[in-house]
Amino acid sequence: MAPTSPKEQLTAAVIPDTQSRLGEGPCWHPQEQVLYWVDIEGHALRRYNPATAKVIVYPMPERINAVAPILEGGLLVALHNRICKCDIATEVLEEVATPLHDASIRFNDGKCDPAGRFWIGTMALDVTPGTAELFCLHKNLEVKQVLQNLTISNGLAWSADAATLYFIDTPTHTIQAFNYDLATGEIGQKREVVRVPEEEGMPDGMDIDTEGNLWIALHGGAAVACYNPATGEQLQKIKVPAVNVTSCTFGGPDLDTLYITTAREWLSEEQLEQYPLSGSMFEVKPGVQGREVNFFIPQS
Repeated sequence: MAPTSPKEQLTAAVIPDTQSRLGEGPCWHPQEQVLYWVDIEGHALRRYNPATAKVIVYPMPERINAVAPILEGGLLVALHNRICKCDIATEVLEEVATPLHDASIRFNDGKCDPAGRFWIGTMALDVTPGTAELFCLHKNLEVKQVLQNLTISNGLAWSADAATLYFIDTPTHTIQAFNYDLATGEIGQKREVVRVPEEEGMPDGMDIDTEGNLWIALHGGAAVACYNPATGEQLQKIKVPAVNVTSCTFGGPDLDTLYITTAREWLSEEQLEQYPLSGSMFEVKPGVQGREVNFFIPQS
């Protein structure tokens, strides 16, 4: 099934009662059939059940920057500088790793690879160039630095055969691809596969569909764009009624709904007047299906 033709440009619809200060990291939980996402600056984890249209907000003690399901139950969350297990039923946090020790650096986007490791990037609060890194939390809870000298470590995705890791360092306006060793979690040769023109916005979070195409949130571009990483060609663009689009993921019973997070933090009064729905979650059916989320699998 091919994406909708660019000539048939779609606009994502807002989901009521989902407004965040800085929405990020959407994650569809296939067992619970709900969508989780984070409000970084609002210090909250959010949960949306499309079957009931109910939204639940779980307050957090500090910034929460990413969320991933754990195979044995519960969620893995990246807070300001620590990674914790979160029991949703009790809202209890259990710290599993604290690799960051500079309060001016926080975690950013994170996801699990197909083997069950958790990958998580960082950024400086003042976005100082070259201060960000990309880490990998292994199943034995050991954290290893994988990349450094980044600025805003962002979107992650793996190819269907897990031989390629796609990665975004936002200010570069590019999507990089690394040869990937699933057995060890090590990355190899790097190449540029997509370049996002400056006038279209900055690449932020992303997801990958069953055809192997990348769906990239365009921060400042009021859109999500679909790219073929084999050619670098833009295949489709989804309009979003919010200027700062932060991330996206496929969800729903058939994984054919694209859920899109946005931000309202730091927007001017003029921008908020133009985009009053900023910060909300949006949804659209672009005509393709995504892949099921990867779970974190701790060593037993």
